[in-house]
Amino acid sequence: MSRNRQAQGPRPKAQGEHRHTVRWERFSLGLGPWALGLTRSPRLAAVVFFAAALAGCRQDMHDAPRYDPLEKSTVLPRGSSAQPLVAGTVPRGMLREDTALYEGKSGSAPVDTFPFAITRADLDRGQERFNIYCSPCHGRTGEGNGMVVQRGYRQAASYHIERLRLMPVGYFYDVMSNGFGAMPDYRAQITPEDRWRIVAYVRALQLSHNATAADVPAAELERLKSGAPAPAPAAGPHK
Repeated sequence: MSRNRQAQGPRPKAQGEHRHTVRWERFSLGLGPWALGLTRSPRLAAVVFFAAALAGCRQDMHDAPRYDPLEKSTVLPRGSSAQPLVAGTVPRGMLREDTALYEGKSGSAPVDTFPFAITRADLDRGQERFNIYCSPCHGRTGEGNGMVVQRGYRQAASYHIERLRLMPVGYFYDVMSNGFGAMPDYRAQITPEDRWRIVAYVRALQLSHNATAADVPAAELERLKSGAPAPAPAAGPHK
């Protein structure tokens, strides 16, 4: 600042500038001591003012624009936010039109054939699932003498009785899916495809108790006669 300017003193405020300063001084007095600096920074004051205004319009997460479970509704039928599914609604990925695969039936009768070709890998998978879920009651050979039966649980059925040897494969699938007597269902634990693989292994167990040499393929019969070890199970992807 020049000497002439210092001699003259501070520049007098214009009339409009004076009114502006008076407004901010009054605003700062209403906000309290912390806001005294706002009179020196009108832009900062404007930011604080609009931030406070926006905060008043905030909608908390606990007041979200949605219904809570079983909350009352003033617009939906029966005054409830919980509504039944529309008739015919099917969840994505759950359209199970193949009744043979997913129900083990054709009409109301159990199917007598497998819904897909059974391979050696399927049998190995079926044996694994059988040993986990079925053998505790039915035993690893399917004779109904599993460990829990030996410890006092109700006697499980033997797969080798005449009645079960003559049952179609869809019957075993249905029992695993829906339960039978004291046996609970296993639809939640075992996928439909694995249930069929277990059925295939049950058929293998039944055949092992009633087969003759004529039922054994020639190559396998030669291997058995020679005492050669069985080949390693074939690995395969399973759902």
